[in-house]
Amino acid sequence: MKIAKYVLVAACSAVVLIGCGGKDEKKKEGFSYEKKTEVVKPVESNANDVVITGNDAMQFNKTEIKVKAGEKIKITLKHIGKMDKNVMGHNFVLLKKGVSVSAFGNKAATAKASDYIPENGKDVIAHTGLVGAGETSIVEFDAPEPGTYDFLCSFPGHYAMMKGKLIVE
Repeated sequence: MKIAKYVLVAACSAVVLIGCGGKDEKKKEGFSYEKKTEVVKPVESNANDVVITGNDAMQFNKTEIKVKAGEKIKITLKHIGKMDKNVMGHNFVLLKKGVSVSAFGNKAATAKASDYIPENGKDVIAHTGLVGAGETSIVEFDAPEPGTYDFLCSFPGHYAMMKGKLIVE
């Protein structure tokens, strides 16, 4: 039993000595064992960078967005479904105050040539491009005056389910 203890102590000592000896060799090869501390600043999230997803079930993941008047807003629309934009296209369209969602949606259904943005966008504050499966579109704009604004997807028939409110404070 005593011999086993001595063998164990000797083995541990050998490991420690070999480990220490290796340190010098690595220093010669250009390795350094100094402890360095790096200060990492936290990433500031911009509350006005909004990511909205649209899926094959005609749903946005957000139905309300709150921002401050006059601030820059960046809307990133991601299509997370599997269908092509000719079948299940999505866009984000922010309407001017007082524009009827249903009236705009009905006009938009006939505006395929302009990605379902009718009348050169006269009723629109901002909009993304039309996206299909796996695609993304981004729009940046300044928040309008305080109030509540409607947003929707203007692909034919989608406005009934894919809509929400932009609340500007």
